[in-house]
Amino acid sequence: MPAAPPPEILAAFEAAKGFMPADEGLALYAAAVTAGRLGLPLLEVGTYCGRSTLLLADAARRAGVTAVTVDHHRGSEEQQPGWEYHDPETVDPELGVMDTLPAFRRTLYRAGLEEHVLALVGRSPRAAALWQAPVGLVFVDGGHTDEHANADYEGWAPRVAEGGLLVIHDVFPDPVDEFTGQAPYRIYLRALASGAFTEVSATGSLRVLRRTGTGI
Repeated sequence: MPAAPPPEILAAFEAAKGFMPADEGLALYAAAVTAGRLGLPLLEVGTYCGRSTLLLADAARRAGVTAVTVDHHRGSEEQQPGWEYHDPETVDPELGVMDTLPAFRRTLYRAGLEEHVLALVGRSPRAAALWQAPVGLVFVDGGHTDEHANADYEGWAPRVAEGGLLVIHDVFPDPVDEFTGQAPYRIYLRALASGAFTEVSATGSLRVLRRTGTGI
C-alpha cells in the first residue's frame, strides 16, 4: 500500500489554499516518500500558499532530508486579477500586487514543518542556474505557459538523480479540460520522448516519472 500522510498533515493540506485535489496529493506524497529513500532533497517548483509543500515537507521529515520549494510568490498567469483562479486575499493591500509568501509561511508554521523546508524566493530559472546538487524528486507545478514550463523542465529535470522521480502537475491531454494551454502536457511528452524518464503512475492530472536514463 502506498505511504499516506498522517491525519494532521492531510487535514492541514485540505485546509491550505491551493488547487490540488486530495487524490493527487496522496499520489504526490507517496512519490515523495519513495524518492526520499535516496537520501536527497525533494524539490518543488511552484509553491503558491504551501498546500503541496506540506506533503513534501512531511515526506522529507520522514526521510531525514530537506524539502526545497521555489517560487517568486507573485502568482502565475492564471492567478492574476481578472482570471478564474485569482484569490483577492493573496494581494498585498499596500502594494496592490500578489504576495503568497505570508500565506505560505503561515501554512508551514501551523503544521509545524518550517524546519524541514528551504524556501527559495525568486524566479525558477535563476534558482536552477545556481543549484548544482542532485535531488531525489522534482515536482513541476509552476507557470503554465510554454516558456515557463520548458524553463522549469530544462532547469530542474537535469538535477533528478538516477532512480529519482520527476512529477508533473496539470497534465491535460485533452485541450477542453485545460485552463491555460497544455504546456505541462507538452513537457510530460518531452520527458517521455527523451528516453531519460519512464512513467510510473498517473493520478488525475499528476504524472510520476522515474529517471531511467541520462539527459532530458
